[in-house]
Amino acid sequence: MSKKTRKKSSKSPAGKTTGGSSRAKPERPSSKAGGPRANKTSKNDKIGQARKSASKGSHEAASKPLKSAGRAKIASSSSGKALRPKAATAGIAEGAKAPQFRLPRDGGSTVALADFAGSKLVVFFYPRADTPGCTKEACGFRDAWKEIGKLNTVVLGVSADSGASHEKFTAKYKLPFPLLSDPDRKVMKQYGAFGEKMMYGKKVTGVIRSTVWIGPDGTVKKHWARVPKADEHPTKVLEALRAG
Repeated sequence: MSKKTRKKSSKSPAGKTTGGSSRAKPERPSSKAGGPRANKTSKNDKIGQARKSASKGSHEAASKPLKSAGRAKIASSSSGKALRPKAATAGIAEGAKAPQFRLPRDGGSTVALADFAGSKLVVFFYPRADTPGCTKEACGFRDAWKEIGKLNTVVLGVSADSGASHEKFTAKYKLPFPLLSDPDRKVMKQYGAFGEKMMYGKKVTGVIRSTVWIGPDGTVKKHWARVPKADEHPTKVLEALRAG
């Protein structure tokens, strides 16, 4: 065989050698050509972007309730402030000196706290003369007045009513103790007897039925900040005076 014949028979038509044991490696498809690898990479990129977007969305969703909660807390705090008793009660604490006062009474004269130095004094604050609850309370103190007097104790009633209204109230029910007028509620505020209260299930601002027992030295012995039952209250005050 000639050299030309051997040279031709050593290559296959596809350009690969047939005589040797080694074979040429097949070419890998280029990712730029849009083959399977390119598609897989593109898919992974989309999944990654979707995960980032989901993570961002969940982070924003988680942070929104925190802001809302903060606002809710402030609102609760604001509304809680509105529901708290007014600062008028701060100066009327048991064991502290009772605030001084001077007020007009039925009949035209005036009455001051200093007038009762050395005596026990019971001051009951009531919303309005000649109304059912206030009438029961005033008449209860009237009925217990002799027993209260035996304990060296004086009784005073205070409301925002006028002197003329008090005179009618006193005459109608034969009340033996002075009734004082506090039309601007100044003394009531000092004694914690004016502020927010519940009336027929609603919050209102007005006179709070309450009572203060002041000792001979001018200090507060006992403070009934809210009187739940007007008709039973005078008896409870008498019992406290006897025990004290």
